[in-house]
Amino acid sequence: MTSTLGGSIELQILFCAMALGLIQLVLAFLLTLPKVGVLYEVGPRDEPKPLGTIGGRADRAFKNFLETFVFFAAAVLLNTVLGKHTAMSALGAQIYIWARLIYVPLYILGIPWLRTLVWIASFVGILMVMAAFWPGM
Repeated sequence: MTSTLGGSIELQILFCAMALGLIQLVLAFLLTLPKVGVLYEVGPRDEPKPLGTIGGRADRAFKNFLETFVFFAAAVLLNTVLGKHTAMSALGAQIYIWARLIYVPLYILGIPWLRTLVWIASFVGILMVMAAFWPGM
């Protein structure tokens, strides 16, 4: 499926996911800065320092994003190379990005069960994107 904005819906959402990752990187930096200080942030960080509750959560949410992003990006790129864009893969990409967007504040606020359900939704989104090129589908 393609969009009027150029490229497939999945590729456009991949771009949005890249932007979300950059935003999470900056957010984690800004939320840990008051706890660790500028000198630690610009230094070699040889010894780990406590990041604080909120900063630590933002950092872990970003690391969790990185763990899922690689699979999402690979699935979208495979769909593109193989020309296997479907309504299901487009919906899966949308589910992924919305779930990842919702996941950030849930993690930072420390909301456990709902956060896990949202993570599962993002995982299902990845599987839906993969289903477009899965053998036999």
